Amino acid sequence: MKTNLLEVVMGSVVLVVCAFFVILAYSTSQWQPSQGYEVLAKFDRIDGLRRGSDVRMSGVKVGTVKDIQLDTNTYLAIVRVLLTTEVNLPKDSAAEIVSESLLGGKFLALTPGGEDEVIPAGGEITRTQAAVSLESLIGKFIFSTQEKKEEKPVAVPGSISQ
Repeated sequence: MKTNLLEVVMGSVVLVVCAFFVILAYSTSQWQPSQGYEVLAKFDRIDGLRRGSDVRMSGVKVGTVKDIQLDTNTYLAIVRVLLTTEVNLPKDSAAEIVSESLLGGKFLALTPGGEDEVIPAGGEITRTQAAVSLESLIGKFIFSTQEKKEEKPVAVPGSISQ
């Protein structure tokens, strides 16, 4: 009878620990039911942006990336964004894909415009800036410094330099 009681107690402890981890994961996930309205934006490149990525305005999360598709006619990436109902974007607002950090993921940053008319549900953010590739920036920097080294004039002995 003692082994059965011990097994029941250990099983109960395991279930309590599992419930604790489920509650902890739910409370830290910042998951919210999909409430709000959807807008879309078209980008040349969306490197690192994923479904479920944050949409932020002034550093505050105001939505999530709902879906990403490729427009087969224009070959642009179509990003569908779900914004909270409290946010009313002016028509001249801009969307930009930004890195969280050097090693972190990407998020969609919104910059509000100044117009009085707002983007309706299902509307489009027309001013977009694609993701900047860190690898291409590093490559441009490395090759530009190499070109500058190659362009340095070589002093010839006996010549007068100004």
